[in-house]
Amino acid sequence: MSGPDCYVGLMSGTSVDAVDAVVARFAGTSDRPEMLATHSAAPPQGLREQLLALSDADRRVSLLEFGRLDQAVGQWFASAANAAIAKAGLTASQIAAIGSHGQTIWHAPDAEPAFSLQIGAAPRIAADTGCAVVSDFRNADIALGGQGAPLVCAFHRALFADPDANRVAVNIGGIANITLLPGDAHADPTAIRGFDTGPGNGLMDAWIQRHRGHSHDAGGAWAASGRVDDELLAHLLGDDYFHREPPKSTGREYFGLDWLDRRVATLGRTPTPADAQATLCELTAITIADAVDRFGPGTETLYLCGGGVHNRYLVARIAALAAPRPVETTAHLGLDPDWIEALAFAWLARQRLLGRPGNAPGVTGASGLAVLGGWHAAPPAAPGT
Repeated sequence: MSGPDCYVGLMSGTSVDAVDAVVARFAGTSDRPEMLATHSAAPPQGLREQLLALSDADRRVSLLEFGRLDQAVGQWFASAANAAIAKAGLTASQIAAIGSHGQTIWHAPDAEPAFSLQIGAAPRIAADTGCAVVSDFRNADIALGGQGAPLVCAFHRALFADPDANRVAVNIGGIANITLLPGDAHADPTAIRGFDTGPGNGLMDAWIQRHRGHSHDAGGAWAASGRVDDELLAHLLGDDYFHREPPKSTGREYFGLDWLDRRVATLGRTPTPADAQATLCELTAITIADAVDRFGPGTETLYLCGGGVHNRYLVARIAALAAPRPVETTAHLGLDPDWIEALAFAWLARQRLLGRPGNAPGVTGASGLAVLGGWHAAPPAAPGT
């Protein structure tokens, strides 16, 4: 059950509510992981607020503060990895590598020059866990002219493509993204397409935090209590991002509360907080459903994963808009939807170790395939051990 075919994946999304850690075993040449253990750890007191503040466009940060946050995220991630490894009954020597996405601070694939910045000191993770670490997955793709995101699409293909089905995998984190998996994608890696559709949970989380002090809208109950403000929805949907052709990707630095506040201000009135939450939920549902309609018209089934699967009202709205196509979670394909992204980074670490590409140029727009991630070796064993 253990050995060099075991990897750890670490993922914290734009909502910064927790880091998910998964220990996965890959048997032989199979791309399908067996989950040995999982662990989710909330950020230490005060760290979430500091990290969210880094994504505010008007925020200025000292290099001292930035460096401390980089190390703090590394310690947080390492603690989660150690907990997951212990739950699996393994030791550091039995882990081939940890794949750490890091905490995204700024994603700017359309800047000149383009870049994507994640923090979470990989050498700190290696030192605190005793494991090799792969990190900085996005910038190799960006260096080839790609968006550097979404990165889960190649993994979605490896797990979910079926020669007899046209599927779409929908990942709903702080930002939502889709992977189009037509039947021919099973044999042809270049046949997949995907992109960020826009806000997932992130704006809803930020809005309820502002107005009710909660980190998220449990089950979508608050959104369900309001009414969609059609005028506000039209203002939100008018954003150029939703009308751009892929490849495209985005993040909290774009779809944040500042973005929402500017559009609310154009109304000349203030919607009730509950109505605004209902409208944000509808925005997420519509932009996902519209993306599938436009770019995956032959889709037979949508498979959801990510934290958004727990927002029952959001899932119901996606199902209504996607009808008559069924909407399921990836549990119907044998993998828990809560852990897909963390599993993806275990898989990407394995790809790096094997020298295999991890990007999907048809998704990101890169000029070619790339082996993703920088390698940080495990600390050498002490003499005599």
